[in-house]
Amino acid sequence: MPQKNFNEVLDLVLEEDPRYQRGAYFFLRQALDYTIKANKLDTRAKRESHISGQELLKGIRDYALDQYGPMAKTVFDEWGVKSCSDFGEIVFNLVDKGILGKTEEDSRKDFITGYDFDDAFVKPFQPTATQK
Repeated sequence: MPQKNFNEVLDLVLEEDPRYQRGAYFFLRQALDYTIKANKLDTRAKRESHISGQELLKGIRDYALDQYGPMAKTVFDEWGVKSCSDFGEIVFNLVDKGILGKTEEDSRKDFITGYDFDDAFVKPFQPTATQK
């Protein structure tokens, strides 16, 4: 079976669903790789290579903070990504095109109960109240 070219498939995805910018899809792939590597270091996760939606959301948060710091939320806004459920849409756009796989238990709903973007990407960089 020939390997699918990510850029070509992404052109199709963006044509069908223009809600998110190309950068969001590339970031998602990088965040997935980051999450897989982080989970392989975790001895509990060595039992399987599948990443759940919640694990991916944690990896997305960690990778975004590492890569973009206090600009993470701004970058996501530019890409059209406003919440964790948007990442679920991106994931399932790639699943639908055969770029990513899923199990029977995986669904878009896995991404609804994620985190608030302000709590995840803004609060860590806000100054703490000075104590007197």
